[in-house]
Amino acid sequence: MLAAALAGTVPGSAGPRLPSEARGLWESGVTFAYGARSLAVGHHAPATLLRDLAARADAAGRTVSAVLRRPVRPVVVVPASTEEAAALAGTGSLEGLAALASRGRVIVVPGAFSRLTPVGRDVVLAHELTHVAAGTHGGPVWLREGFADYVGYLGSGLEVGVAAAELAEEVGSGRTSARLPADGDFTPGAPRLAQVYQESWLACRLIAGRYGERALVELYDRAAGRDLAQALRPLGLSVPTLTGLWREYVRDELTAGGHG
Repeated sequence: MLAAALAGTVPGSAGPRLPSEARGLWESGVTFAYGARSLAVGHHAPATLLRDLAARADAAGRTVSAVLRRPVRPVVVVPASTEEAAALAGTGSLEGLAALASRGRVIVVPGAFSRLTPVGRDVVLAHELTHVAAGTHGGPVWLREGFADYVGYLGSGLEVGVAAAELAEEVGSGRTSARLPADGDFTPGAPRLAQVYQESWLACRLIAGRYGERALVELYDRAAGRDLAQALRPLGLSVPTLTGLWREYVRDELTAGGHG
């Protein structure tokens, strides 16, 4: 990874050296680091952490830009606590989240993010940056989240059975979902939340593998303005057909005979 080019600390939110994206976040203790194309901003965050995040954000930005075929300039914000992260995002509980996309930037949830492996941090940053760059409006949640995971896992080197370990356990015991995930399945704290994300990722991975990555991107864009059935038609698919292909794909990828 490239080292960040510049790091700094300013005493207040109006300091002349403070990047415009960081102004108004906190009254004091603002720290920041630039990467080649990214910016990491923290509240009393160590310079080493911000440099590392800026470098990781550069790599994530290159991945997202290559998939979406558009320039991406990541901005990553590191609050001092989970409570600060929730306040910045304007949301309630962040239980189970290591980062989230909000207002054109990626907000890191400090405690949860720090417990991730290096590969996990890269996957999460690319996932959330995909939400920022591609937009999260419209379309079924499984397509939005599955697409973000598809981009996030690109180049991670993780085998399918490792990335979808919880779902693999279910499939190994003979349990396979009859339908694609519904929006309500993504409720925080839902008992199968990990499996639902993994099912969504595999649905998008199937589409990209069978029809090409560009077809997946175009499906994502189409689904923002119409229902899923309409969005699938250019691929010659119906929802039941996709569901059948996906169920078979999940079984193939997550059983002993799968190719991972």
